Amino acid sequence: MDRTGPVAHAKKRPETKLPALVPELVLEAIPKRLEIRSWQDVDRALHALQGRLTRGLSPIALSLAYLDWAMHLANAPARQSMLRVLALKQFARSVAAAFGQEEIAPAPNDSRFADPAWQTQPFRFFYQSFLLAEEWWRAAVEKQDGVAKENQRIVEFSTRQIVDVFSPSNVPWLNPEVIQTTIRSGGLNLLIGTANFLEDWHTFITGQPQVQRSEFAVGKNLAVTPGKVVARTRLMELIQYSPATKEVRPEPVLIVPAWIMKYYILDLSPHNSLIRYLVEQGFTVFAISWRNPGPELADVSMEDYRLEGVMAALDAVQSITKRSRIHACGYCLGGTLLSIAAAAMCRDGDDRLASVTLLAAQTDFTEAGELQIFITEDQVAFLSDLMKWQGYLESGQMAGAFQLLRSNDLIWSRSIRNYMLGQRDHPNDLMFWNADGTRMPAQMHTEYLTRLYLNNDLAEGRFPAGGKPVSLNDMKLPLFVVGTETDHVAPWRSVYKIHLLNDSEITFVLTSGGHNAGIVSEPGHPKRHYRILTRPAEGRYISPDEWLTRAELHDGSWWPEWTAWLHARSGTPISPPSLGNDAYPPLYDAPGTYVLEH
Repeated sequence: MDRTGPVAHAKKRPETKLPALVPELVLEAIPKRLEIRSWQDVDRALHALQGRLTRGLSPIALSLAYLDWAMHLANAPARQSMLRVLALKQFARSVAAAFGQEEIAPAPNDSRFADPAWQTQPFRFFYQSFLLAEEWWRAAVEKQDGVAKENQRIVEFSTRQIVDVFSPSNVPWLNPEVIQTTIRSGGLNLLIGTANFLEDWHTFITGQPQVQRSEFAVGKNLAVTPGKVVARTRLMELIQYSPATKEVRPEPVLIVPAWIMKYYILDLSPHNSLIRYLVEQGFTVFAISWRNPGPELADVSMEDYRLEGVMAALDAVQSITKRSRIHACGYCLGGTLLSIAAAAMCRDGDDRLASVTLLAAQTDFTEAGELQIFITEDQVAFLSDLMKWQGYLESGQMAGAFQLLRSNDLIWSRSIRNYMLGQRDHPNDLMFWNADGTRMPAQMHTEYLTRLYLNNDLAEGRFPAGGKPVSLNDMKLPLFVVGTETDHVAPWRSVYKIHLLNDSEITFVLTSGGHNAGIVSEPGHPKRHYRILTRPAEGRYISPDEWLTRAELHDGSWWPEWTAWLHARSGTPISPPSLGNDAYPPLYDAPGTYVLEH
C-alpha cells in the first residue's frame, strides 16, 4: 500500500480516522514511518516532542516524585520541626564559621573550593554557608517512610542537581578564581569564554560533532592496531588483528564491546590499547565494531544483536582460525549480551567458548547504581515514545544522563573552566572517544531498559534467547570478571552479583578508576591498583564486604593478571592463522567503516 503520509494513511482506514480536531499541520509534522491511527498515537507523538525538549527526561516522573515527597513531609509534623531546628543550627554554625570558630570542610572528593583563594574572606563565608545549606537539603530529602523507592531516588538526585546550581563557584562575582583571573587578564578570559560558549552552542544546535575538530582521528592516531575487517553484517563489522608474535595461543580472543559506545575505547592510542596489548602477548584477537544505527534500524532487537553480532562473529572466528574453542570478552552492555549468548550456547550444547571475561558488565540490575534514577515505568514509557519518533536514542540524550551523575566534575567545573576562566580542557584520547557518541535503536533500547533494568529478567531466568529463557548458571565456564571502584554506570557490587547467579569458577578483580578509566588501565599507568580473588567452582559464596577483606591488594594494572589467566587456560602456541579466508575474505583495513559513522 502506498503511504504518502500520516493523513493519507488515516483517510484510507476510516475505522481509525482521527477526529477533525487534530490539526493536519500537527499530523504532517510526524515522521511518515509512524502509524498514526488513534488519539493514543497522537499523544505518543506529543510525548516525543516533549522528550526532544527535555533531553528524554519525563517531567511527569519528576513532578510525581516531588509530590510524593512533599505530601509525606506535610504529614510529618515532627520531621518538619526537626528541619526547622536544623535550619537554626546551620545558621548558628555559619555565623561561627564567619568568625573562624568552626571549620566547615567540603567532602574529600569535592574540589570546587580547593583553590587557596577560597580561604580568604568573604569567599570563605560564601562557600561554607553553601556547604551548610547543602547539608540541610540532604537532610530534608533523605529517606521518608512511605515514599516510593524510585521517587525517593529521583528527589534526592534532582535536589542535589538543583542545589549545585547555586554553588558560589558557579557565580562569577562570588568565585575568587574567576575574579582574580579577570583582573589579571583584563577581562580577556571572559571574551575567550564567550567564544567557547558560542562554539559549543553552535555544536549543540547544528549537531556537528566536536570530534571532527580535534587533533585526534580514528585510523590515524587512534584505533591504529593493524588488522582487517573480515566479516560484516547490518549491525557489526568484525576486525581480525594482525599477529605481533611468531606464535600465538591456539584459542583466539573475541571482544564484544557495548554498542552504547564505539569499540576503540579498547584500542585508543598505541600505549593504552588493550587490543594491542593482547596481540603483543601472543593472542589472535578479533573485535566487533558495532554500527552507529539510524532510523532504518529502529526495529532491531536484542535478539538481532545476539544473532547478527555475537553469534555471527563466533562463526567467522571459528571458520578463520579453524579452532573449536574461543575466549570471549564482553565490555559493559557487550558483556551483558555475551553472558546471554554464552548461557544460550551452553543450554543448547554449543561448546565453542573456552572462557568468558566480563568487564564492568552487569547481569543483575537490582542495584544498578544512580543510573536507575532515570529508569522508571513512567520514564521508560516517555523515552519509548521519543525513540519511536526518532527511530533511535541520540547519543547526546544518553550522555546527558551520564554527565548528571557527576555534575560537579562533568558539567559545572567544566563550564567554569571553559566559560568563566576561558580555558579549554587539554584534549586526550579518552575525551575524544567520549565525545564520539553512538545512537541506540529504539526497539533494542526499550527491551534493554524494560527487560533488564525494570524487570531484571536476565537474573531471574526470564530473558529469552532463541525463543527460550536462559539461565546464567548454565554457563559452566571459567569466568574472569572485572569491576571498578568508582563506577557510576555498573557499580562493582552490582557486577559482583554474578557470584549469586553462576557457580562456575569466578576470578573477580576490583580495580581503581571508573567505568572507562578503570578498564583502560595499561601497565605503567600511575596510581593504579587492584584486588583479585578466585572462587573455585561450586565454592562458598562470600559477601562483597568479606571479599574486600580477603582479596589481595596489588599495585599497577590488572591487564597482566588477565593475560596470565588466559594463558593458563590456552593450549601450546602455534603459527598464527591467516587474516581471513575464502569464506571470510578481508574487506577493509582496520578500523573499518562503521566506526567512522556519526
